[in-house]
Amino acid sequence: MVEVFKTNVENKAIADSIVKCLSLQFPNSIINFDLEDCDKILRIENCSIETKEIIQTIKQKGFYCEALE
Repeated sequence: MVEVFKTNVENKAIADSIVKCLSLQFPNSIINFDLEDCDKILRIENCSIETKEIIQTIKQKGFYCEALE
């Protein structure tokens, strides 16, 4: 399953930090940002994704995050 999120993360260093944090929370996931996209896309691929937990983690770091359908 792949979940896609719209964010306001624009800095690669911050994106890398968020990926590292999410990787600890969701091991065995493939996580990446597309900062070139206008929606600053965060993609997470895993068998079971906790959308609310991901959004909460991003918001706790001070950034906007919304699941895209």
